[in-house]
Amino acid sequence: MNLYPLARTFLFNLDPETAHDLTLNQLAQTQNTFLDRAYRQPWIADPVQLAGLTFPNRVGMAAGLDKNARCIDGLGAMGFGFVEVGTVTPLPQPGNDKPRMFRLAGAKALINRLGFNNQGLDAFCGQCEKIKVQKSRPIAGLEHWQERKHPH
Repeated sequence: MNLYPLARTFLFNLDPETAHDLTLNQLAQTQNTFLDRAYRQPWIADPVQLAGLTFPNRVGMAAGLDKNARCIDGLGAMGFGFVEVGTVTPLPQPGNDKPRMFRLAGAKALINRLGFNNQGLDAFCGQCEKIKVQKSRPIAGLEHWQERKHPH
């Protein structure tokens, strides 16, 4: 059963930033629970090497979606081979003034002028401590975080 058409109708009745925040909040709440079956995808192993990193597959999530590293496990469950989180700043900051996200429905696009809104480095690191990524669904770069956290 594809819930996307129903979710899209609901979310597109909200302003873009509210829809974004609501979606990330729900993803953060359902990751690593039985509810993640609603969006979990079969894992596709298709490793590729680039710039000295091995990515588990070729599809990734670019930085900016999950600036506070709250949804890494949920995004991994969707099948992303890498999740580039951020942009994080040393201290929390609100980002640009609202409104700062705009839909271009005709072009099926979104203009993002959020800026560097984030909860700061301490909150970001706290979220990274909670990551439970399964070994069957590795996320590129996570080993670098773990090496920094627990040097040999």
